[in-house]
Amino acid sequence: MIAICVDDEPLVLQLTVSLCKELPGLDDAVGFTRAEEALAYLGGHDAAIAILDIDMPDMNGLALAAKIKEKSPDTAIIFLTGYAEFAVEAFSLHASGYLLKPISREKLAGEVEYALGQHRTRRTKRISVQTFGNFEVTVDGVAVAFSRSKAKEVFAYLIDRGGKSVTRAEVFAALWEEGDYDRSMQKQLDVIIRSLKHTLTDAGIEDVLEMKKGNLRIRTELVDCDLYRFLQGDADSVNAYRGEYMSPYPWANMTEAYITRNRLMRDL
Repeated sequence: MIAICVDDEPLVLQLTVSLCKELPGLDDAVGFTRAEEALAYLGGHDAAIAILDIDMPDMNGLALAAKIKEKSPDTAIIFLTGYAEFAVEAFSLHASGYLLKPISREKLAGEVEYALGQHRTRRTKRISVQTFGNFEVTVDGVAVAFSRSKAKEVFAYLIDRGGKSVTRAEVFAALWEEGDYDRSMQKQLDVIIRSLKHTLTDAGIEDVLEMKKGNLRIRTELVDCDLYRFLQGDADSVNAYRGEYMSPYPWANMTEAYITRNRLMRDL
C-alpha cells in the first residue's frame, strides 16, 4: 500500500511523508510539492491513499482530489490543512479523513487505518453493481449474462431493497403491478427465480442470494454497489449520479426520487 502526500510547504510535506513511512499499514509514501507532479505519478503508479493539503497555489487540494478520483477511483482521500473553515467543504466531498495542522502521528495513524479499511473492502468485493442509469452486474469485471430479463429485474429489485428480506408476493407486486398473484403466476415467478439462481451459480456468485422460508434477500456485504456507496456519502458515487436510476424499471421511481432529492440537498 502506497500513500502520496501533496503539500506546498516542504517542511510539512517532509514530516507527513516521514510519519506515513512509520505506519504499519503502508509500504511506502511519496511526497510532492506540486499537484501536477502527483497526477503525473498516478499515471504510472497505484496509490491507496492521497494526503492532500487544501490551501495550495495553482491547484488546491479540493480540485486535486477530484482529478485523482478521475484517475484512480479507489484512492482514498485525506485532507490536511491549517484552516478549520475548510472542513465543511472538505466533508462535502466525502473524504475518508480530515486533519488539521500540525498533525500528530496518532491522529494520522487513525485516519490512515480507517481509509485503508475502506480501500481493502472495495478492492476485495468481486461483485460490482451499477444502478445509476441502466442496471448492470459484473463479476471480476465481466458482465453477468441473465438468461431471462425478468430474472435480471428480480435481482435489480433485491438490490434496490438493500438487503431487506422480501416475500415472493412482494417481488411479484413490484414486477407485475397490475397482475394477479394466482397459481399460474406463482409458478411463473418460481421459474424466474430458478433461472436467477442458475445465472448466479454459473457466475460463481450464488452465495449473494439468500433464500429462507420463501423469502429472498441480497447479501449486501458481498456487493460493491453505486447506490449503497451513494447512501454512505461516497464522493464518487454522489458525483456520478445524473438523475437516472435503474432504468427502465417503473418500481424504481420511488428510490430515484429519494436519491435525486438527496443529491440536490447536498448541492445546497
